Amino acid sequence: MTFAGDFAQGAVLGFSIAAPVGPIGLLCIRRTLEHGPAAGIAGGLGTAAADASYAAVAAFGLTAVSAAVTAIALPLQVVGILTLAWLGARTMVQPAAATAATARGAHAALFAQTFFLTLTNPATIISFAAIFAGLGLATGGGALRAGALVGGTFAGSLAWWIVLSGAIGAARTKITPAILKWINRGAGAVLMGFAAVLAARLL
Repeated sequence: MTFAGDFAQGAVLGFSIAAPVGPIGLLCIRRTLEHGPAAGIAGGLGTAAADASYAAVAAFGLTAVSAAVTAIALPLQVVGILTLAWLGARTMVQPAAATAATARGAHAALFAQTFFLTLTNPATIISFAAIFAGLGLATGGGALRAGALVGGTFAGSLAWWIVLSGAIGAARTKITPAILKWINRGAGAVLMGFAAVLAARLL
């Protein structure tokens, strides 16, 4: 397959992985409502970067890195769950108003949060390895093909977050501070619920 074809396959894969709305999607939606589409895209960029990092480990056969990450899977997941619970509690008491300065800070913070939370799911490496093997990457193709798939994964994942943030941003003007306050409370409760479910699964 050509470079363009491999890139397109990776883009479809990245878009499909990013599309289901989970805790990270909820974080990006809430920040988009509060700070605008750029904040949501910043969060999506963090997720896309983490997805691409794990995709690169799987695609380029970096077994030592994969083994190291898998070895610390449990503490990574525990830290991720605790972070998610903390974010949920913080979201519930978050003020609805935002200044330009806090908006700029929110972009960097959301990028770091989503990048870290995505990395706390080491099973992603296994998923990418299985998918890439199904695409025939395990039987050959070299660095060029691996790079095309990884680049496509990043682009597809980021494309989803751009679409989502743009759609939410379009509705943002209709959200009053009072409504946003209740959205924050609801989003915080859901995030804490996600953390509780993940903790129960871990136990």
